[in-house]
Amino acid sequence: PISDLACAGLRTVALRVPSHSMARELIRTIGAGIVAPSANKSGRISPTRSAHVADQFENEIDLILEGGDCQHGLESTIIDMTGDIPVICRPGPLARQDVEAITGPLAGSAATINDTRPNAPGQLTSHYAPQGTVRLNRTCKRNGAFYIGFGAAYDGLADVNLSRSGDLIEAAAGLFSALHAADAAGAKFIDIAPIPNQGIGEAICDRLTRAAAPQAHDG
Repeated sequence: PISDLACAGLRTVALRVPSHSMARELIRTIGAGIVAPSANKSGRISPTRSAHVADQFENEIDLILEGGDCQHGLESTIIDMTGDIPVICRPGPLARQDVEAITGPLAGSAATINDTRPNAPGQLTSHYAPQGTVRLNRTCKRNGAFYIGFGAAYDGLADVNLSRSGDLIEAAAGLFSALHAADAAGAKFIDIAPIPNQGIGEAICDRLTRAAAPQAHDG
């Protein structure tokens, strides 16, 4: 039996088998599955280290289990397996082509938007958002903006370079940390260099598109 609270009013449930040794040990110790939300406030930047969680929640939580920085830096790939053709609901660290090598062609794309009744996390127009206004595909830094680069061409120009070598896996791992750094700097504007929309870059571009959408933050 699965509690209705784990299904968000839907007839489906998302299941995750974590690879992290501490998460697996926690499940073994409890002796049951764990129902849990993300460790960030709704719509805000996802955490990739314990300090991000502490900064967002301050005195609202009693305990943080320290497992080190997130390996991939992005939330999981979510695939709907309830129909005849699997649908990618949220792109993530498992790139589309890697999943399709097992499942066959996937339907859906990073453009999945559902503001009224999402069937998976990460489908709202605005999500993963920093406090400042995000502008995408910027090849230069405007005055006063916090600039996030990608590639060696942005050395000396970017406040944070997601990957000097142009490695998308490295960029994914550092994406949310870069957005947290922009928030910590009090940036009103965040300019981000172009990111290739391929492989795990599909997930990076998905997160950045939602971060750049107009949003309303929690108080």
